[in-house]
Amino acid sequence: MFTKVLIANRGEIAARIARTCRRMGVATVGIHSEADAGALHTTAVDESVLVGPAAVKESYLNVAAILDAAKRTGAQAIHPGYGLLSEKSHFARAVIEAGLTWIGPSPEALDRLGDKMRSRHTALAANVPPVPGADAPLETVEAAREVTARIGFPALVKAVGGGGGIGMQIVKDDASLERAMKSCSDRAAQAFNDARVYIERYVERPRHIEVQIFGDTHGNVVALGERECSLQRRHQKIVEESPAPAFQGERGPAHRAAILDAAVRIGRAAGYVGAGTCEFIWDQEREEFYFLETNCRIQVEHPVTEMVTGLDLVEWQLRVAHGEALGDGLLNVKLAGHAIEARLYAEDPSKGFIPKPGDVNELTWPEGEGIRVDAGIAAPGKVTPYYDPMVAKIIAHAPTREAAIAKLGEALAATHVAPLVSNLAFLKAVIVSPEFTVGRYDTSFAEVFAKRK
Repeated sequence: MFTKVLIANRGEIAARIARTCRRMGVATVGIHSEADAGALHTTAVDESVLVGPAAVKESYLNVAAILDAAKRTGAQAIHPGYGLLSEKSHFARAVIEAGLTWIGPSPEALDRLGDKMRSRHTALAANVPPVPGADAPLETVEAAREVTARIGFPALVKAVGGGGGIGMQIVKDDASLERAMKSCSDRAAQAFNDARVYIERYVERPRHIEVQIFGDTHGNVVALGERECSLQRRHQKIVEESPAPAFQGERGPAHRAAILDAAVRIGRAAGYVGAGTCEFIWDQEREEFYFLETNCRIQVEHPVTEMVTGLDLVEWQLRVAHGEALGDGLLNVKLAGHAIEARLYAEDPSKGFIPKPGDVNELTWPEGEGIRVDAGIAAPGKVTPYYDPMVAKIIAHAPTREAAIAKLGEALAATHVAPLVSNLAFLKAVIVSPEFTVGRYDTSFAEVFAKRK
């Protein structure tokens, strides 16, 4: 096993990776920007290196500075976490060329799946249907109109090179197409340094289902169950759960088996190694699923999968990167109970969930059996305007979905953060809403619910 790993990320995921490394006896190196000096993740690692000023492009996306930090500290491998450089094949190649181990899928797999266009082609080759839409980036409005003439409106303009819903624009008619493309392209260029966009059909009132896959260098690819991530705002998830309540009907087991099989076929077609997530749109009325994309990294919501499988996915990321084959627990995974994760954000649900950076002077986390908190901040601390405003993930696990909802409600009631403005009250209310309680909600529900409050 590695003796020292550099974690090329920040916040809660950097702290979470460091916990597993410490348990495994692996020393950790962190990185931080000037704005993150003294942040929680810098204290979770054994040592942390300054890689640049607050701006993401000059710090957490600064490949040269990150590789220099690894070289100077004697790190043998780099774990990219999620977001930032985690799905960038040029970074993976740079890590490998520097003589370090990349803890993630190969650069070739990233090329096949990290780019949404190539990902569509990989899914088609695996006989898995993607959402109807463009099969190449769209460079002109005229090219976009050719696609919408085929798939109809409403349509969705998306960034080719990114995720998290950043830049995504719903287009209801031809008149708003050009403006939506420019807006998406501008935001994508800023967030991902990739201005390319494409269009696909907008499936109204869908369920968002994703499958956790894991592969090794010995040819094994498995699916570790599915997660439902339909509770979203601004196309970004705020509550995730496993198993998916979308599949709780009589035909649920057959639908689950089909979507898990589709994810494994995609993973095998890409030669996937490590942790990844295949995302799907579930059409409730037609009982059909469409492939959306593959997130070639550990996912924000991976704790719910860990809770129902009993696995440490970060541990297995390290083991697979070190050349180990998947263990029996992954090859013959057994799911137990139900897990739900709620993301605590510094944002105001009453004002369209706009981010609200600010100070954290008081902070209390819940404790107890079946409760887990992955936090990215400690008190006294600050949520800065430079990065994603997620404060923590609060996860509950219980034998049944009903019990998990109750346990999560208790955990949220025991959570206290001040004076920061957050979505805590919203989370408390939404998980006990009638729609969520019975598992009948879709990707539009959270924003509709917020307007009721």
